[in-house]
Amino acid sequence: MLKNNHLKYITATFSIAFIVACSTKKDSLVNRNWHALNSQYNTIYNGDVALQAGINELKSGYTDDFWEILPVERMQIDEEMILPGQKGKNPNFTRAEDKAVKAIQKHGMNIEGKERNMQMDEAHLLLGKARYYDKRFIPALEAFNYILYKYSNSDKINEAKIWREKTNLRLENDGLAVKNLSLLLKRNDLKPHILSDANAILAQAYINLDEKNNAIKPLKQAIQYAQNNEEKARYRFILGQVYQSLNYADSAYAVYQQVIDMKRKSPKPYVIQSHARQASLIDVTKDTIVFYEKYRKLLKDRENRPYLDVLNHQRALFYDKLKMQDKAVVYYNKSLGANGGDSYLMASNYRNLAKIYFDKAKYEAAGKYYDSTLTRFTKKNREYFIIEKRRKNLDDVIKYEGIAKANDSLLYVTALSDSEKEVYYKKYIKTLMRKDSIAYVLAKKKAQLEDNRQQNENNAPVFDPNVTPTPGFPGRSIQPLALDDDKNKFYFYNPTTVGYGKIEFVKKWGKRALVDNWRWSNQVQDTKSSNQNNDVSKDSILVAKKEHKKLEEKYTVPFYTSKLPTSKIVLDSLAKERNIAYFNLGQIYKEKFFENKLAEQKFETLLKNNPEERFVLPSKYHLFKLYQLSDPAKAEVLKNEIVASYPNTRYAQLVSGQIVEDAKGVDEPAGVYKAYYKQFENQEYMDLLAGLDKSLIAFEGHQLVPKFHLLRATTLGKLRGLEAYKSAMQQLVKLFPDTEEAKQADEITRINIPHLEAMKLVDDSTSTKWKVLYKVGKKEDKATVDLNAKINQFLKDNQYTTYKTSFDVYTENQNFIVIHGISSIEYARFVVQLLAKTKVYMIKEPAHVISSENYTVVQTKKNLEEYLKLQLKL
Repeated sequence: MLKNNHLKYITATFSIAFIVACSTKKDSLVNRNWHALNSQYNTIYNGDVALQAGINELKSGYTDDFWEILPVERMQIDEEMILPGQKGKNPNFTRAEDKAVKAIQKHGMNIEGKERNMQMDEAHLLLGKARYYDKRFIPALEAFNYILYKYSNSDKINEAKIWREKTNLRLENDGLAVKNLSLLLKRNDLKPHILSDANAILAQAYINLDEKNNAIKPLKQAIQYAQNNEEKARYRFILGQVYQSLNYADSAYAVYQQVIDMKRKSPKPYVIQSHARQASLIDVTKDTIVFYEKYRKLLKDRENRPYLDVLNHQRALFYDKLKMQDKAVVYYNKSLGANGGDSYLMASNYRNLAKIYFDKAKYEAAGKYYDSTLTRFTKKNREYFIIEKRRKNLDDVIKYEGIAKANDSLLYVTALSDSEKEVYYKKYIKTLMRKDSIAYVLAKKKAQLEDNRQQNENNAPVFDPNVTPTPGFPGRSIQPLALDDDKNKFYFYNPTTVGYGKIEFVKKWGKRALVDNWRWSNQVQDTKSSNQNNDVSKDSILVAKKEHKKLEEKYTVPFYTSKLPTSKIVLDSLAKERNIAYFNLGQIYKEKFFENKLAEQKFETLLKNNPEERFVLPSKYHLFKLYQLSDPAKAEVLKNEIVASYPNTRYAQLVSGQIVEDAKGVDEPAGVYKAYYKQFENQEYMDLLAGLDKSLIAFEGHQLVPKFHLLRATTLGKLRGLEAYKSAMQQLVKLFPDTEEAKQADEITRINIPHLEAMKLVDDSTSTKWKVLYKVGKKEDKATVDLNAKINQFLKDNQYTTYKTSFDVYTENQNFIVIHGISSIEYARFVVQLLAKTKVYMIKEPAHVISSENYTVVQTKKNLEEYLKLQLKL
């Protein structure tokens, strides 16, 4: 009994002590340690486990783009950031955040304005990290700033500072990050891992600001203090990329070698990519044996099998540089076959293969490879548009090369004598028969094998697949014989025998459909409908005779000579069409593909073909320009010829130096067009329109006039909106229907303009890209200049490095100064208030806040007033 009473008292005592210890309002040793232990080994521990699981998942799903400078942190950022109040997508980070919040709520001991639980700084650090990895950067920044404000004596203070600057980088506040990290690194009491992380983040900030020279020193420091080999290898590789981007080839090569020398201490991708980078830094053709042996060993190493796409690509580039295109093609295809998942690498393989086939004049194959190149680009970047333009130009090359080849052949044959034509076509027929016979034998062999397979399945008699029965002569085998032996011709070289065989087949079998088991399919019906079969056989014999006659004609000379054009009008038309093709090919090769040798060949061939007078002088001028680069002696001869034969022409003045090709004047349409296009890029639309109207009169009849009309239509669209743009494009199509500019205008009218007409103003409350508009007058007006200067000074003073300004033309009478880069409507309005109320700036001009999406619609349709009315309703 006494024992039970003691137990009761002990239990009650412990219960009271437990209740007292659970209190977060009492500042005692028991309370502090109780909550510290519970938060550290329960909620915070579980949160750390969830956070690490999420980080591992994030890293495993991340793929480095080695074609760009790698980020110091392996973390993929989506285009759309998660807004405040929204939950993240990764449940591990959500769990980590929940655990951090639970630790703060249940174990926080904020007594008299001071936190008594020594673990709360770690809870807030966990909270910030979870939000950071969940891509909720503004809430994460709040958590890190809270640590710096509330726990100034924490041992985690320096770590919190680094995480704050990492978050600033994600928010594109790179200048602020540089300033804060530079102050932090001046301290002498930082631990190695803090030094490494701080220097790495500082280097990333400098890279983001495009100050790569300043990134070198912190990267070296980050490598020196890095705590694990993966970080060392990554930082070294990034340093090599920075050196390479600055054209410090020797330094880059040495750093990549350091990565290679780490061997198994470095992750394999860095080692393989370092080998590839080294190959791009040196001239491999100077020491081919060393390169060959190095890559032979790399390709032989079984551990490198996941990276065969990279290694084979470098091997292909090696042979490409040595002008050994056949071997280069083999290794480009091997690289493609490895299918490593690097889209840009695959695009590079396709692009290089396209170039090889283009140089071999295999334009259709080149076009297909360019098509594959475009499908592998993930972004429509500058290179995408270059390849796309090249591909479109290739369509013209294929078209004109086809015309030139076909018309050249026709004109060549028609110029032959009758005996020469007979020899020519006999040779062609012999080649045709060879191809037909080989194709027939292969098809027959395949059909026989398939027939035998079907017979085996149906327990039918099996025939020898090595013996090919001749139609009409069952059991007799056929073999291709020597084509030059007229007495011993292959069976199907004799049209008469072929026709006889077809007639015999129809007599024996009747007219049969070309299906499997054709011999057995109508076996039951044959005995019941023999009379019908006889009628069918007669019809089939007539059909076979007709086919036999066609076959005979195909292998006779008159079949071809009878189709040759004889009319002088037709022949002149063919010659004219061919000459136009050669002229266009010369221009395309010279101006669009920069293939000067091919361009020379086309212009030279054109001049030999007695072209129309309008092509003679331009062709000679193009050749003169090409010869200036390849053969100055020939250029001098052409110069004298042009000056002597065409003394009063613009081309004579050009070759003699009296006028300059790029000069702006009535004598040089191409130079005028270039100057006008520069005006277009500078948004000088009003002056441009006035100049275009004058030039269209001055250059009437010139081949560049359609280009001027196209530029005018685009300028009208920029000033007056979509309807004016559409009307001008339609007018261009009517005026110049057979020109490339008309084709382009027609495509714009049919495809682009309907898409633009469908654009509408939308509810932009959820947009993440905003602009601030100030209405202004002309660009050179004093009020415009002053306003622009104030805004730029404001952005500089507040270190808004990601915000930019521009002068955008709206109509003939209205323009905008635009502030770009703001991520929320609230902050855009806040910026407007700052500019209006801050004494230094005091911008009183009314401003409009608009999303990027709606700004595009407003500029296209010139409907700003409609947008403002819509905003008032909302």
